[in-house]
Amino acid sequence: MKAYSSEHIRNIAVVGHGGKGKTTLCEAMLYVAGATDRLGRVADGNTVLDFDAEEKRRKSSVSSAMAAIEWDNTKLNLIDAPGLFDFEGGAAEAVRAAEAVLIVTSAGSGVDVGTMKAFKAAEKRGAAKFFAITKTDSDHRSFYKTFEALKEVYGNKLCPTIIPYMEGNLVKCYVNLMTGMAYAYDGGKATKVEMPKDPVIDEMTAAFMEAVATTDDALMEKFFEGEAFTPEEILKGLCIGIFDGSIYPVYAVSGLTTAAVDQLLYGLAWSAPGAYGYAGEMAKDEAGNEEILPCNVAGPLAAVCFKTVADPFVGKMSFFKVVSGRLTADSTAFNPRTGEPEKIGKIITVKGAKQEEAKEIIAGDIGVLTKLAKVKTGDTLCDAKNIRVLKGVDFPEPCLSMAVKVAKKGEEEKVAAGLQRLMEEDPTIRYANNTETREQVLSGLGEQHLDVIVSKLKNKFGVDVTLEVPKVAYRETIRKTVEAQGRHKKQSGGHGQYGDVWVKFEPCDSDDLVFETAVVGGSVPKNFFPAVEKGLRECVEKGFAAGYPMVGLKATLYDGSYHPVDSSEMAFKTAASLAFKNAMPKADVAILEPIGTLTAVMPDDNLGDIMGDITKRRGRVLGMGPAEEPKMQELSAEVPMAEMGDFSTVLRSVTAGRGSYTLSFARYEQAPKDVADKVIADRAAERAE
Repeated sequence: MKAYSSEHIRNIAVVGHGGKGKTTLCEAMLYVAGATDRLGRVADGNTVLDFDAEEKRRKSSVSSAMAAIEWDNTKLNLIDAPGLFDFEGGAAEAVRAAEAVLIVTSAGSGVDVGTMKAFKAAEKRGAAKFFAITKTDSDHRSFYKTFEALKEVYGNKLCPTIIPYMEGNLVKCYVNLMTGMAYAYDGGKATKVEMPKDPVIDEMTAAFMEAVATTDDALMEKFFEGEAFTPEEILKGLCIGIFDGSIYPVYAVSGLTTAAVDQLLYGLAWSAPGAYGYAGEMAKDEAGNEEILPCNVAGPLAAVCFKTVADPFVGKMSFFKVVSGRLTADSTAFNPRTGEPEKIGKIITVKGAKQEEAKEIIAGDIGVLTKLAKVKTGDTLCDAKNIRVLKGVDFPEPCLSMAVKVAKKGEEEKVAAGLQRLMEEDPTIRYANNTETREQVLSGLGEQHLDVIVSKLKNKFGVDVTLEVPKVAYRETIRKTVEAQGRHKKQSGGHGQYGDVWVKFEPCDSDDLVFETAVVGGSVPKNFFPAVEKGLRECVEKGFAAGYPMVGLKATLYDGSYHPVDSSEMAFKTAASLAFKNAMPKADVAILEPIGTLTAVMPDDNLGDIMGDITKRRGRVLGMGPAEEPKMQELSAEVPMAEMGDFSTVLRSVTAGRGSYTLSFARYEQAPKDVADKVIADRAAERAE
């Protein structure tokens, strides 16, 4: 591929709901542009962009993939993002690297959740928005039904640009409202045809011209006077509207047959904003002050890592969007996060899995740096003498946690090492060792996400694991004040062992054991106090009823006796544990369960269903009200965390993916008797095994 200047580069994220044809459309664009010699199909597992083994097996994208194409003297960097909600991290990467977002949906569809999420992400990024409606030539599918559904949500900003002319259920040609020309397609080849006379086309043309006119006062005046726009005026008005967010062009395409895909490519090349003309990005200096960093090849270096891949042959691959300056093989860049320089080595460009060496990555372009061991996704590389930090990637937080069980004992370290590598690639993964439950806990965005992680652990790192619901870290406490003696006396020749204590146990507000002494008359020497406390603390850690740590317990050593020869620290430590064991059966020990604070956001229509589900989980609704997003409700509640294992799945199912939530630990609370009895029984069964 030839070298392109910044003003001729376009970075385009292709996003939308799962199953709407994003990868198929990207493959069609690659084929039409001559970047591939065959049209890849998802069903056949031979696409350029879905090249991972998991993607071929699932017939859907699980990570973002990139390919560059050349069209009309313009370089288009396409970043194909997964549409399934379990792989939203890939969409976040794609949107971060782009100035334009192509939202893909299919003819006959309404405004699905993936479309709304993609639009919201583009709005947050400040990116230009385009819509592509695919499958327009499929049987019983209506482009105009989908267009009207989108218009109901996004209003008159929606601007028809390429539309199909229908005769019955058949597409006869595609009309380009930018040029006023119509094209018929046969075997992917376009033939210019006479413009059809149709009231629908007239209506769409009027809507297009009105949208263009609203971008400029002179054009608006000309529009009202009934004068025709020149091609230059149309393109100028369209570009202004796309840049300032007042126009969202809509393109009708086929995808599977590549019909009208060339028209989409022209539209993106002509009107999609590039980094060069997009007013730059906000960056922070060393003092934390924000400023606009223009896209200038001659400017100071500033590049953001938006994606990381652990390639088995090349090694670590860091995908960079260069905002200012240039990256070359002999550059030395500074990483503000680590405070260390990074020596740039090999630079490559990618087309799916295929790699090609490059000399440099200039401002406005995207490329890959290899073997940067200390660079993470979201890091900025900049000039050490002119430090500028760019915004990272807005990844979604993981919401589903499962315990990892290895098939072969002793492979826990291999699991940990493998997950650390996968976390470099996918920052939406979380992994932790729960020392209390002695489990390796893996967190992700959903069941499919975790399933892919398990598959990668097996295929890439040779570790076979299964996932189970993680154990809950319960606590124990007492509800009565009791006193008990612990007396340890043993004679076995020579010095014996003797320790005798009286301890008062009572409930208190604390997260740990509170130990006090009230011994008078020296019945227990002071030098044995630490041994008594140590013995009690060891007992508290092991609990009594179910083996969980005890909290809210105050122990006061108030009496006892000792032997001048046979008493020792070990003897008093043992005596303290005997006092604990003697007291607990009379102290009314209770099981405490962790309670979490839940904040859930859902559509208005789903509020009742989610409230009912929370009630079934023994939750208490604290309040509700309108969320920031229109037609959405925010609900707050307190719920036992042991009941929340599948809540993410239920919320996603009920709300069709529009719901989200956060859950954070609040406190421990006494569990109901039936719950406590089950916890004790389950713990006893574990011990028996």
